[in-house]
Amino acid sequence: MHIEAGVVDGAKMLLSYGTAAAVFGATAKVAWDNMKENGIISLVLKSILATMIVFFCFEVLPHYPIGISEVHLILGTTIFLVFGIAPAAIGLALGLAVQGLFFAQFDLPQYGINVTTLLASMFILNVAVKKIIPAGTAYKDISYAQMFKMSVIWEGAIVSWVAFWAFYGQGFGAENVSEVLSFGGAYMAVVIIEPLVDLAVLTAVKAFNKTNECMFLFDKKLCKA
Repeated sequence: MHIEAGVVDGAKMLLSYGTAAAVFGATAKVAWDNMKENGIISLVLKSILATMIVFFCFEVLPHYPIGISEVHLILGTTIFLVFGIAPAAIGLALGLAVQGLFFAQFDLPQYGINVTTLLASMFILNVAVKKIIPAGTAYKDISYAQMFKMSVIWEGAIVSWVAFWAFYGQGFGAENVSEVLSFGGAYMAVVIIEPLVDLAVLTAVKAFNKTNECMFLFDKKLCKA
């Protein structure tokens, strides 16, 4: 989901600054709400864990350049289910920043674009989850079908944002359209893998958690509706 350098440039980059500011504002809002409910220590620790997972996905797991971007297994639904919306959003933003600052400086000019893609997709997922998972259902009790829907929405949102940036930056020429379609087709294949990871995580939660209360390192909704 890293937009290649040059896809969006010049004055068009101004839009990415505005969208990044918007998703940072939304992240600050959910972080404040989370801190009031769970305390700052819980939020900080969950955010650190989420950041480590995101960085692992970006730098350690295999990733392949296809079309106008790269295909990553980011495990967005996993960190959302385990840590909640605020730590997940913070982890995505910080994980991307750490990668750019220390391992992929060539991606830094596109940080506003890439962080918008990730955080906006996470907030879309957050809205969708409220419709996919019935009220009164703990995350550890959701079905594979529900997880699959979440993964499709998460990956679909990322592909949609990447397509937006590509068309915004380079127009609708045949070559650009072809590259966007190549990227989208490859990326959506990830939805086959991510629900399996989520299922394994939630199975572990069920096996080791015999109560309806989760440790403070995990989102309360993971174990209790």
